[in-house]
Amino acid sequence: MKKTIYFIRHGQTDLNLKGIVQGRGVNSPLNENGILQAQAFYEAYKHIPFDKIYASTLLRTHQTVAPFVAQGIPMEELEGLDEISWGIYEGQEQTEDILKGFEEVVGSWRNNDLDLAILDGESPNSLVLRQKEAIARILANKEEETVLVCMHGRAMRIMLCHLTNVPVCNMDDFPHTNTALYVLEYEDNEFSIVDYYNTKHLENLMNEKN
Repeated sequence: MKKTIYFIRHGQTDLNLKGIVQGRGVNSPLNENGILQAQAFYEAYKHIPFDKIYASTLLRTHQTVAPFVAQGIPMEELEGLDEISWGIYEGQEQTEDILKGFEEVVGSWRNNDLDLAILDGESPNSLVLRQKEAIARILANKEEETVLVCMHGRAMRIMLCHLTNVPVCNMDDFPHTNTALYVLEYEDNEFSIVDYYNTKHLENLMNEKN
């Protein structure tokens, strides 16, 4: 079985813009720029014959893929695609204390302490477990050869690690921005990246802002 999976991060939200922590527990909508990003992605990839769309349970991913759903492509939401839970930091502005706490936790993750979580939050290892359930569900639908997956920044970095056998502690090796694209092919029980951090569809939006 061969399957091609297009992974994108959701479009921009006002909380992204303000530097407020979202995570799994904050269900914010796209802002005007996020909607433009989603439309730009649609215009660039509407010719791809997607058999199915998979999204997280959160509104920002649903709004990002809405143009494809309007085209008639079926969508399924999976909890395994939700963002990591940032616990007590969710919905909070990035104060000096919170930024310091983030840096300490992410620094520990880089040192392979992947069971560490922010208070009331989720560790990378626990996130991997629910992501593996989501991927198993996607792979089980063998008739779907080309699928679009819309998820979240930190979660996508972690997903790309374990799918491509990169240690999860190296998650920051995978850059992300709103609606950035990674394309993976799955064949012979292995994933390979065939398009890495593609943001070409955003070029016109960036030029308009400059």
